[in-house]
Amino acid sequence: MTHTILTHLNAVQAERESRRLSPELHARVQAVKDYQQRRFAATYDDLLANPRYRPAARFFLDELYGPADFSQRDAQFARVVPALVRLFPEDIVATVTTLTTLHALSESLDSHMAEKIASPDVNAARYTAAWQATGRAAERQQQIDLMLSVGSSLDQLTRKPLVRASLLMMRGPARAAGLGELQTLLETGFEAFRSMKGATEFLSIVRQRETALCAALFGHSSGAEQWLGMPQA
Repeated sequence: MTHTILTHLNAVQAERESRRLSPELHARVQAVKDYQQRRFAATYDDLLANPRYRPAARFFLDELYGPADFSQRDAQFARVVPALVRLFPEDIVATVTTLTTLHALSESLDSHMAEKIASPDVNAARYTAAWQATGRAAERQQQIDLMLSVGSSLDQLTRKPLVRASLLMMRGPARAAGLGELQTLLETGFEAFRSMKGATEFLSIVRQRETALCAALFGHSSGAEQWLGMPQA
């Protein structure tokens, strides 16, 4: 797992480096990310308003769809991956591996999308055109599957009585090993899904809506903007 995690983190760093060399590309990538976060918030406004589902929806929104700069967290991960694999239980390491796989794929897709958008003024029509010009349909489906896998893994971890205790016990050693941000990420995700007391319905809703949106954006069905409440700007 060490090699897989490092491979994905290196791919993310390569994407960042290419953007650093092109301020225009960087601005367009950020615009794509900002738009995607607004889209997610609009698509799941009902879940974000529901006390049961709000923490998990916020976790997806902020950690998987957010435009925040995760470079410090990623650099921290890359420096201490061997310690991560050594210190954390295998099922938690597997969840982190899925997270980094999703992270690398999403960054690649965001860069490709940004290359197809002429300016950082992103609206629904421009986003749809860029999505279709980017293509990569199989990877879009993989992106959905990975996101759901992260949620499913966190849900399964909440069913293991010793995991929460292990996570709490790991706070000190994790921070000492330089894994403080990872520890916070895992605790946030774990508590979000634990408070839901079962993620089956939540994940089913996300799968249904993301799959429908993906089909609509590729032109296989109609109503992406109206049906999913995509923002116009």
